[in-house]
Amino acid sequence: METDRVNEIIGEGLKAPNTLPVLTRQRTRPLISYHHEYAFVAIVSGAQLFTQAALSMSIAPLFHIGDTFDVSNPGQLSWTVAAYSLTVGTFVLPAGRVGEIFGYKPVFIAGTLWCAMWSLIAGLSSYSHSIIFFDFCRAMQGIGPSFMLPNAIAIFGSTYPPGRRKDFIFGLFGATAPSGFNVGAFSSAILAQRLSWEWAYYLMSIACCLEAALAFFIIPEYEGVSVQRETGFTLSRLDPLGTLTGVIGLVLVNIAWNQGPVIGWHVPYVYTVLIMGCAFIGVFFYIEGRVEHPLVPIKRVNINGCFVLACTAAGWASFGIWVFYLWEFLLVIRNQSPFQTAIQSLTWSVTGLVASVTAGMSLSRVQPSFLMLIAMLGFLVGNILVATQPVNQTFWAQTFIAFLVTPWGMDMSFPSATVIISDCFPPHEQGTAASMVTTILNYSISIGLGIAGTIESKIEPTGEDKLRGYRSAWYFAIGISGLGVLTALAFNLLELVRAHKKREDVESWSDE
Repeated sequence: METDRVNEIIGEGLKAPNTLPVLTRQRTRPLISYHHEYAFVAIVSGAQLFTQAALSMSIAPLFHIGDTFDVSNPGQLSWTVAAYSLTVGTFVLPAGRVGEIFGYKPVFIAGTLWCAMWSLIAGLSSYSHSIIFFDFCRAMQGIGPSFMLPNAIAIFGSTYPPGRRKDFIFGLFGATAPSGFNVGAFSSAILAQRLSWEWAYYLMSIACCLEAALAFFIIPEYEGVSVQRETGFTLSRLDPLGTLTGVIGLVLVNIAWNQGPVIGWHVPYVYTVLIMGCAFIGVFFYIEGRVEHPLVPIKRVNINGCFVLACTAAGWASFGIWVFYLWEFLLVIRNQSPFQTAIQSLTWSVTGLVASVTAGMSLSRVQPSFLMLIAMLGFLVGNILVATQPVNQTFWAQTFIAFLVTPWGMDMSFPSATVIISDCFPPHEQGTAASMVTTILNYSISIGLGIAGTIESKIEPTGEDKLRGYRSAWYFAIGISGLGVLTALAFNLLELVRAHKKREDVESWSDE
């Protein structure tokens, strides 16, 4: 009996070091049937699908958009992607707290309708003949998903207590990322060739309106933090100073890194903006350590969470570079059409689904540190494959393998990070937990593209040897994904030390 108890303790220590007591969340209207749950999961996962679809809508028809606005500068064109990722990654920070206070469902629907409105305006911006206005519309469009994503994750986190079912649901949620990217890329490529790229934005607007309507009827009501009933609403719960300094800091740093490649780092206002952004971020962390209701309660994140967030930042920064420059390579260097490239990228959907389901089923059985290591290796191998591929090589060689490998990085890191961070927080703070993950993920993409663009402009300032510039960006992606691998290895080493120490403690307890 005693030996069985010891083995049980060891098994629990090895398999679930972060397991928390089962926490539930009151809903005023539960999921009444399996059919209701299927519809519920599909609608909430739509947040991820629309977020990634909107990202790819400017990557696939990038040169069609450039032709419309008479722009061919790569640094300027990259803003059509970076502006969107900037606001998705920045406004996610306060969006989770807003959902906790005013309710996850209404904030989710409001974000969806906001995305619908600015998708429509972005399509109509072609009549302005100003790419700056289009980039502004893209930035405003990104605010919608920034409110959809954390509240979608919070809805799942509040609906499902820690366990295998929650892990599987988050795995499915992660699977919509590559599918969403492909839907956006495929539809925008076809429309750009057959009609015009603007129609992709018009259809996105219609789809978001339909999503909001279905969400209103299918998603149950959540009570949020019940601030008004329990303690009375106070502005301090929104952490206005933290929100203001955090958002300003993130925006300024991002603008500096993405504007530097366009006009040059020698221009004073670029590095001035960068210094100001870093100062605001410093003030933000100072405020967060002293307010009663911090926007980012860092103290809740344990060492596992820190490792996971670091891996997520490195991996997804490399992914943004991987996907942006791979599309550039296929369209410019290999002279493929957007439609042909979109067809080739459909491989993601299958491998992404397999990777997400595998992650969802493995989270309760395998150490999360090991899953993060697999994810980081996926990012690293994917970037090595595209960085070294010959120009005239067939698609079925390195490019195809890269399409098979890289989704394992995306769809094993996101569910793992989401579940681990979610389990660090109680149900009424699931919005905050979701904000931390999605902020790191999306902001890393935007910053990664800005740094890669700077490297590209310095390595190949004339723009004549585009391939050399693309490869230089990929080499940087290899470096940061390699850093992610090293971080994941350190995470695994820490887990081994913990397990060994726990085993020794159990053995000493048994001897006594």
